[in-house]
Amino acid sequence: MTDKEALVLFAHGARDPRWAEPFKKLQAIAQQQLPGASVALAFLELMEPRLPDTVDRLAAAGCERVSVVPVFLGQGGHVLRDLPPLIDELRARHPQLQLSVASAVGESSAVLDAIAAYCVSSLLPQS
Repeated sequence: MTDKEALVLFAHGARDPRWAEPFKKLQAIAQQQLPGASVALAFLELMEPRLPDTVDRLAAAGCERVSVVPVFLGQGGHVLRDLPPLIDELRARHPQLQLSVASAVGESSAVLDAIAAYCVSSLLPQS
């Protein structure tokens, strides 16, 4: 990865700023694993920065390749209806930018396995 590449973690957003803490931790973990790239957090609503602002900033900084990862458990309405027009608008505004969108994180079997292991551990005896 290079500074010309970026990963954008795209989350819903909430009124309570504490809601964003796990996403900020996820951003820090991803940034540690991608030291040569930019890892940004962006929100659909209720929080800043919004996705268009984030991608605009990355493009202005000379970024050439951006991968948007919806940090949603499923491919629900926000991912299926709200995100595509945002991406279309950003592609039109930044034709030089290679902009891709991953599936929602909850579509990954590795993510589901990790969540299931956590849930199952709640029934195991605590040491």
